[in-house]
Amino acid sequence: MHGRPRKAPKPEDEAASSAKAQKLRALQTQFFTFHHNKIYTKEAVELSAKLLEINPESYTAWNYRKLAVEHYLNLPDCNPDSIKSVLDDELRVVENALRQNFKSYGAWHHRKWVLSKGHSSIDNELRLLDKFQKADSRNFHAWNYRRYVAESMKRSEQDELKYAEDMIYTNFSNYSAWHNRSVLLSALFEKKAGGFLLKEKVLPEEYEFIHQAIFTDPDDQSGWFYHLWLLDQTVTTDSPLLASSWPGHGSDVLLVGDRCYNGSAFSPFSALHSDSGSFPIVLYFNQPVGGVNSSTVTVECGFNKNEDLFWKPLSASNSQTAQVWVAHLKVPSSDLHSTVEVSVGHSKGIISTRGFVYSHPSMFSFKVHVQPMERDSSQVSVAENISLREENFKVYGTQSEESIIDSFDQLIIKNGHETTASNWRFEALAKEIECFRELLSLVDCKIGKLTLARLLKAYDAMSYPFANKLVHSEEVLELYSDLMKLDPTHYQFYKDEHSIVLLQKVTSSKESLLQHCFQYKDSASSAICDPICLRLNNLSLSRMGAFEKLLWVQMLDLSHNELQSIEGLEAMQLLSCLSLRNNKLRSLTTLEPLRKLKSLRILDISYNQIGDQSIDTTRYVCSSPLSHSVGSELNRDETVTSDVALINNWEAFFIFKDFNLNQLDIVGNTIADEKFKSVLVKIMPKLKQLDGKLLD
Repeated sequence: MHGRPRKAPKPEDEAASSAKAQKLRALQTQFFTFHHNKIYTKEAVELSAKLLEINPESYTAWNYRKLAVEHYLNLPDCNPDSIKSVLDDELRVVENALRQNFKSYGAWHHRKWVLSKGHSSIDNELRLLDKFQKADSRNFHAWNYRRYVAESMKRSEQDELKYAEDMIYTNFSNYSAWHNRSVLLSALFEKKAGGFLLKEKVLPEEYEFIHQAIFTDPDDQSGWFYHLWLLDQTVTTDSPLLASSWPGHGSDVLLVGDRCYNGSAFSPFSALHSDSGSFPIVLYFNQPVGGVNSSTVTVECGFNKNEDLFWKPLSASNSQTAQVWVAHLKVPSSDLHSTVEVSVGHSKGIISTRGFVYSHPSMFSFKVHVQPMERDSSQVSVAENISLREENFKVYGTQSEESIIDSFDQLIIKNGHETTASNWRFEALAKEIECFRELLSLVDCKIGKLTLARLLKAYDAMSYPFANKLVHSEEVLELYSDLMKLDPTHYQFYKDEHSIVLLQKVTSSKESLLQHCFQYKDSASSAICDPICLRLNNLSLSRMGAFEKLLWVQMLDLSHNELQSIEGLEAMQLLSCLSLRNNKLRSLTTLEPLRKLKSLRILDISYNQIGDQSIDTTRYVCSSPLSHSVGSELNRDETVTSDVALINNWEAFFIFKDFNLNQLDIVGNTIADEKFKSVLVKIMPKLKQLDGKLLD
């Protein structure tokens, strides 16, 4: 166990083990006879006790004893004294079993069940726990039971905090005591108990306390885990906040049917072609929330009724809570110039998954311009034919400095009420950054570097909405690069974190983002304007992030990266063209977020690893429609059930059936043979181009 080689058993040990096994089998045979025949005599109950002394993990024996207790308690001649005697016997049996294995789930649960009957004294329980916790102070079963006992005795959290503190001073490596301390403090914060009303008074003292453990032994993980919990308590705001939106506050949106318009008053960034007669309003919260509807979010405009809007959570798990919510606002087909005002949370109902109410109402407004245009049959819409070749892109140019992504600044919601409340958070993080820089100057500690990176990220994330820049991004990137070399076992984790920080750096300002914005121009296309493509290709990205600052993107190039997942991409509701060429996508189910992108028309997933494995081991054990959320949508009444080819490619059917693609590239994947391509054509009858070839 834990890397230690097993020792060969001695002959006398083998003989003893064999004798014990033989005795256990004989007891079990006799016990099951009593159990199946519902025999609760004194002899039968004593036999179950002997069985549990040998094997405390026999759940059936514990359940049998519960039935026996209920049998005795329901006898006509049962009196308070006999009830107490029966239950005291149970406590003794549990104690004997715990002496054999004091990490027995069944024994601790049975003891809790006996106490719940209310006829036994609980005063002895803490003394018993002291014995077990001295024998093994990291026994989390005993700590869980201690919390139950303390609650039953109405023992204060402050007293239990003192006990946990004493146990920590006895052994700084006692992870269970640290964990118990975090549970107790969380309860006190939630209750807002006396002396624990404000985190800004408690958490700085806790940081000083944990420093003693970390600096005493930097290689021990117990203190580091508690520090991570403290960091989460420091940076996480209780009440959910609106982080960003699309359209942004004060922005202009131009809708021109299915064509892009190059009007002098609008930049290509604000022009949006829509053939559905509507456009999305996207709300991006800082944490998952529920309760977003027409009652809690009010949209006022002159062309649509608020109650007609349906707000939908963009959640991978299809739950009713999500960090991103979207509603589609219908617009008339005639000329329109109108202002839209969106009020969020002015009536209560938006609640985070942690149970906190959205208590800081927000409001943003934007202008909508609709200019219908007659389509010239000689012109081809850009959205119908795009070739993502290098020669078709050119740098967007600095002359557009004022028009570049006119809603970029407005996307981020600056919650001014948080500025004052966050002062203590800034101070706490600054002190911790200084402390860990000092530690790393003394010792080369991997977890110390990881903690410093997290602290710097948290400080930048907290200050960004007000400072408009990331001060520590270069240092954080360097720390994660060092960790990838120092700790190759966790390389992928560091790589993912490195990718997220890199994207945050790229999207932190107009200047840095402009370097990745290119105009698309195809000489074969006669479209009346050149769309803007955000090119995040060749950045060695393994994970996507910074979505709250990318809600405006309509054309995205993520080619030649190392992406294995595109989770979160569903937030980018304006996406009409996406290139994932030359990445490491391994299965069709990784494309699931794209099913929520109703504007997506062009998709390039060529030269990935789709089909290399016959079973998607990242999502389920066996390839079955019933094993995954995609398969749960299986409807036997659908046409697909009559087509053998589609039945055999059920995964492709449920991924692509809701797509409205004009153009798809899938060449270079193991799955992409001619038979599979014919299946795709059946699934998507509107598809016009597959792997560069026009379809009939």
